[in-house]
Amino acid sequence: MTHLWVRAEQRPNEERAGLTPEGAKALLASGIKVTVEESSVRAIPLQGYIDAGCEIAPENSWPEAPADAIIFGLKELPEDGTPLPHRHIMFGHAFKGQHSGKALLERFKAGGGTLYDLEYLVDEAGRRVAAFGYWAGYAGAAVTLKSWAAQQRGGLCSPVGVYGGKDALLDDLGAELDALDTGRPSAIVIGALGRVGTGAADLCEAMGVQVTKWDMAETAHGGPFPEILDHDLFLNCIFARPGTPVFVPREAMAADRKLTAIGDVACDPDSDYNPVPVYDRATTWEAPALRVANSPVLDVMAIDNLPSMLPVESSEDYAAQLLPSLLTLTDLESGVWGRAEATFKEHLPA
Repeated sequence: MTHLWVRAEQRPNEERAGLTPEGAKALLASGIKVTVEESSVRAIPLQGYIDAGCEIAPENSWPEAPADAIIFGLKELPEDGTPLPHRHIMFGHAFKGQHSGKALLERFKAGGGTLYDLEYLVDEAGRRVAAFGYWAGYAGAAVTLKSWAAQQRGGLCSPVGVYGGKDALLDDLGAELDALDTGRPSAIVIGALGRVGTGAADLCEAMGVQVTKWDMAETAHGGPFPEILDHDLFLNCIFARPGTPVFVPREAMAADRKLTAIGDVACDPDSDYNPVPVYDRATTWEAPALRVANSPVLDVMAIDNLPSMLPVESSEDYAAQLLPSLLTLTDLESGVWGRAEATFKEHLPA
């Protein structure tokens, strides 16, 4: 019997889940065994999974799960270097040249396990079957606006946290912007036709921010892109990959520009293909903005788990998208899972 083991998230500020109780009930009805770990942080209460009929395991007990269990989580595992013998479903961030991902792949090689990377679960046409993109863009635009507002007050963005829902986020951000006497900034979104860019543009428009929306047609010439520097905010919503142009080169930090805040929602600072090479590390909830230039000021927001700011909404949205694929876990040799395993094997160290 196929056995899906839903682990507790161990990364700070991560309250999302990739499976709802309703989804778990559907998996159980299809003959898939579901074990859900207890969690001190999961935004969805455990009782719903109990009521659905799931087996419950202690928090963070997945290393002792049966060898045939498929371990399902969202964000990173503890970086303790231990071999990984299980099959894992998660965001590995290991296939795009990320230096931190190399260590993860070595752990899978050492343990003989398999990574089904959630970013690389694709249909026959190569389209991702599920993504948190909309809420990443929505929250990323909000924190970038907060960073810009902090600049107007002469400082850096204050720590951010979890919101009970998007209305609470909008109320908080609106009050912060309304307290300024500078009016609203201008913003340019690259990747505006995708999920991430749509979320970013929707948040900006909800806040009365003028948005320039660019996508592949506007960036196909490969740059340079001086228009980006003529906006107050730049929101990068295109994931780094071979051939992605550089949108803001390092020399832009000293350029004559209007741009003072970048929201790198895609957040691939250690990728060989980083299109925003003015910074070298992700930012955090505690320190959301990294100042990379002072004359004129330039701050970068690059938090890599932005949808966790709205954990219930983002979990329900993502889980609904992913559930049809989870229902096919009984056949790992073909379809979504076969393609994901092939991608893993292509990147596994020799």
